[in-house]
Amino acid sequence: MTSILTNTAAMAALQTLRSIDRNMETTQARVSSGMRVQTAADNAAYWSIATTMRSDNHALSTIQDALGLGAAKVDTAYTAMESAIDTVMEIKSKIVAAYGVGANRNKIQEEITQLQEQLKSISDSATFSGENWLQDYISDGGTNAQEKPVTKQVVASFTRTASGEVAVKTVDYTLDSKTVLFDLNGGKLGILDSSVEFVAETETPVTVTTTNGTMGSTDADYAVSFLTESQLAALGADTNTADSRIYTVGGNSYMKVAEGQWARVTTTDPATAPAVTTPVHQNGATKYYFVVAAANNLDNRKLGISVTSLDIDKLDDVAAQMNAMVAGSAPDNEAVLDMMERFLDKQLQAMTSAASSLGSIQKRIDLQENFVASLTDVIDKGVGRLVDADMNEESTRLKALQTQQQLGIQSLQIANTNAENILQLFRQ
Repeated sequence: MTSILTNTAAMAALQTLRSIDRNMETTQARVSSGMRVQTAADNAAYWSIATTMRSDNHALSTIQDALGLGAAKVDTAYTAMESAIDTVMEIKSKIVAAYGVGANRNKIQEEITQLQEQLKSISDSATFSGENWLQDYISDGGTNAQEKPVTKQVVASFTRTASGEVAVKTVDYTLDSKTVLFDLNGGKLGILDSSVEFVAETETPVTVTTTNGTMGSTDADYAVSFLTESQLAALGADTNTADSRIYTVGGNSYMKVAEGQWARVTTTDPATAPAVTTPVHQNGATKYYFVVAAANNLDNRKLGISVTSLDIDKLDDVAAQMNAMVAGSAPDNEAVLDMMERFLDKQLQAMTSAASSLGSIQKRIDLQENFVASLTDVIDKGVGRLVDADMNEESTRLKALQTQQQLGIQSLQIANTNAENILQLFRQ
């Protein structure tokens, strides 16, 4: 049947041409944008995943910036700490030079004073972006100040759990008496401003922990006398051979606290109920505690001098303090210099430990920076696999659609021509 009202062939050709045009529009959009999934309408699941991962990658970019800032802070603190260590080593060498020079010590003290000022300058200058990790308010101030550690944080990573929860992880560094050079609150708990807690050469420092119910536990440091191996053997034979750490002789017990050092202990808890002392050693049901005296609490043994305030022009005054605490501990000025040298060496070890901690943070940040950079690349690659167009495939498809479009146009022309042929039937 031939109709001039309904051209079935033209309608079919037009429908095909429209379909080809739609496909060509989609392909051209992919070619021009380079993306196979550009909007949620293209593929809702892939678009949602890609959008979320792009958001996470943007957060990771910020994490990289934060890591860079954190690395700069740590580098500044580490560099300053190294310089401070060198300066304290120089002060220690000046103390050694002070042996046997008598009245000329004032010249050496002048050099020490300049080095002490340099230590303060180093600490003050170790600031980056308003933060100084070598000095802070780490105590409540006052006499026998209580420590109040400060935590510094470096943003390290951004995580998203399987349930969609997000979190920012940090690398933490604690500022306390073991890592800070100066306590800005006046409590003098820093490595360089803390006072000498005098322990004589015949003594060793010990820690006693006391617990008092809900009030928690407290630590107290004491200086206790010790006996050497030969002094212990001179007292008599050990009657407590079942425990190698405890030597019992003449009704008294001694515990080995270091190589060649034995401190007296007791089986009687020195605390008064309800407070209890944590035993320093236990063998079966027998508990041992250090024998300590309140006068030998190291809070009562402070000489009032620190790395930044020691003065070798005042050795006589210091010797008098030492002898008042432990009779005969400072028979001459050289004994005071010995004590100062031991103190400087102890503080150098503390500074070295702090520098090691900063070094480990440096390494951690460096590893995290590399990981975040790699993770960002991997996420970009994963998102690309989901939404990027295959340009080889799309170019081939575009060429084919252009050919189909031309054929569709010709088919529509032919279909329209068929209707025009009907006019020939009505010509005379």
